[in-house]
This record gives sequence, C-alpha cells and structure tokens, in this order.
Amino acid sequence: MPNLLLYVDHQYESPYAMSAFIALQEKGLKFEIETVDLEAGANHQAAYAGVSLTRRVPTLIHGDFALSESSAIAEYLDEVFAGTALYPKDARSRARARQVQAWIRSDFLPLRKERSTQVIFYGAKMPPLSDEARASADKLIAGAEALLPAGAENLFGDWSIADVDLALILNRLALHGDPLPERLAAYARRQWQRPSVQQWVKQERPPL
Repeated sequence: MPNLLLYVDHQYESPYAMSAFIALQEKGLKFEIETVDLEAGANHQAAYAGVSLTRRVPTLIHGDFALSESSAIAEYLDEVFAGTALYPKDARSRARARQVQAWIRSDFLPLRKERSTQVIFYGAKMPPLSDEARASADKLIAGAEALLPAGAENLFGDWSIADVDLALILNRLALHGDPLPERLAAYARRQWQRPSVQQWVKQERPPL
C-alpha cells in the first residue's frame, strides 16, 4: 500500500473529496487515488468500512493511520507536512477559516440539493430555485460578501483551503447561471483557475 492514499468518489464530484485532493496537491505530496462507487454502496462493504470510520469519502490513509472528513484531513496535512500553508497563521483568521468550512458543510442544504455538484462537473441544468433554496442562496451570498474584503483575491490575505470550499459552493450558482454578485463570481472564477483546483476539475469522469 502506498504511504499516502486518498479514497474519493468514483464520479469525482464530491466537494469534500475535492477539498482533500487539493490539500494534498498544495502540499506537493505524492499520493495515490482509489475510487469508491457510492451509488453501488461500496462504501458500506467490508473492504472500505474496515478502513473508513465514517464510511464516507474522502478517507486518507497515511501509513497505518486512516482519517476521514475533509477538514480533519486538511488540518492533519497542515500539521504534519511542509509546503503551502492550508490555513492562516494568525489564530483568529485560522479559526475563521475553520468556521467557514464547518458552515459550508453543515448549512445550505436546500441550495446544495437543488444545485448539486453535477452542475459543476457535468454541466447539469436544473429547475429554478425554490423559495427555500433561494433563501439559502441569499444567506450564502450575504455571508460571502461579509467575509471577502473589498478588492481581495482571498479571504485571509494568503490563499487557504477555505477559499476552495467557498468558491465551490458559490460556483453551484455561478456555473448554473443563477444570479450572483459580480465580485463573488470573479472571486470564484479566480479560485477555480488555481492549478490544484484544475487538477481535480480535469479528472476523467464516468457518464452519469
């Protein structure tokens, strides 16, 4: 088994698998990928359940250590390996970056449901947002505008992994053609062109 192995979904559309993949890329680490067919329930079969505590993707294997949940993986990589910093050095900015990650993962369910990542990675077209999803989008936009300093390319000066996570959820709207303030759309476009992000975007995906 390789020293670093990342399990991701076989369609390469999980935003959390993407976040872990980019964290590894930014650290300049050599790693291998194995895909898990979530649609077929492979994540609940013994082979995967035996290594992934949560039976979800991503799961990182580092030698004899297995770790699930993308934000935990990013924090672990930042503490263990040199390379590009994934989190700000300032304690308050670092805490805010973790807050952003946790917020994106725990909130905005109506938006995430009606603008799945198939919009981003497969060009899917979906019906107009429901009132509930529109309210979720409005909450996201208000929060992002409050977080992103005027004229800034990143949330906290230097790039952080939270920029990728925020750009991805904004692109659920932007890449579908839903209304988004130009300042946020431009921010999401810039983040999307980062080489580590493009490495994920350009993965070969099976048909839906």
